[in-house]
Amino acid sequence: MTKIDAHHHLWKYSVQEYDWIDDNMKVIRRDFLPADLKQALASGGIDGAVTVQARQTLEETDWLLGLAAKNDFMRGVVGWVPLKDPKIATILERYHGQKKLKGIRHVLQGEKDPNYALAADFQRGIEALKPAGLVYDILIFERQLPQAIQLVDRNPSQVFVLDHIAKPRIKEHAMSPWTENIRKLAQRKNVYCKISGMVTEADYQHWAPADLHPYFEIVLEAFGPKRLMFGSDWPVALVGVQYKQWVDTVKNATKRLSADEQARFWGGTAIEAYKL
Repeated sequence: MTKIDAHHHLWKYSVQEYDWIDDNMKVIRRDFLPADLKQALASGGIDGAVTVQARQTLEETDWLLGLAAKNDFMRGVVGWVPLKDPKIATILERYHGQKKLKGIRHVLQGEKDPNYALAADFQRGIEALKPAGLVYDILIFERQLPQAIQLVDRNPSQVFVLDHIAKPRIKEHAMSPWTENIRKLAQRKNVYCKISGMVTEADYQHWAPADLHPYFEIVLEAFGPKRLMFGSDWPVALVGVQYKQWVDTVKNATKRLSADEQARFWGGTAIEAYKL
């Protein structure tokens, strides 16, 4: 069984570029590079990974692709491009032949306009992805799920991957309206979902597996193992959990899955969604 971490980041740390890393997260105020990733993957028995953008620059997309070209265990890259640019099709042509570019992500969770993803220019950018053979990763807070559902409905033939189970309010133990909206989104068969980023939405200094259990149950029911994939959100997750500890937490939460379902969840889904 090939095991894939479908969500992690790499960076060269600077205060200016990563000002969102506050004093409570100072453990990740350092560089995280392929050698660090390789060590983390080995600790959890993971074979390969999908590297996801952390900054919204073409420079970073190029940098990540360069690293992936030199490291076989970096199976794919979800980069960033300016989706609202009128010349988005031309920009994407620049990456034709970059076989490890598998998807694109915009940090929608950081946009003040709740309807940012529904604007005509953003929509035009999304429509340019399928011809380029690229997935779109949805990064949102749970309050943005209604707009995400609209985005997916406008693009029924585009493959989408939901990051971090849409960041429910785990710290508050809030289940609604996340539960209702996540089930609604899961009805769209062109949407996959990553079980990732959960600890940082909990009280990451004092969390317990029981805090996460209800959320695991809902996404397992809603998406099923055929559209769920494992992700770590390393190194961000290090503020609350070590890599192997997260792998073990997810193993426990998914232990009732059959052998075929386990193979699908731990690798097969990511391989299919991202064409790894």
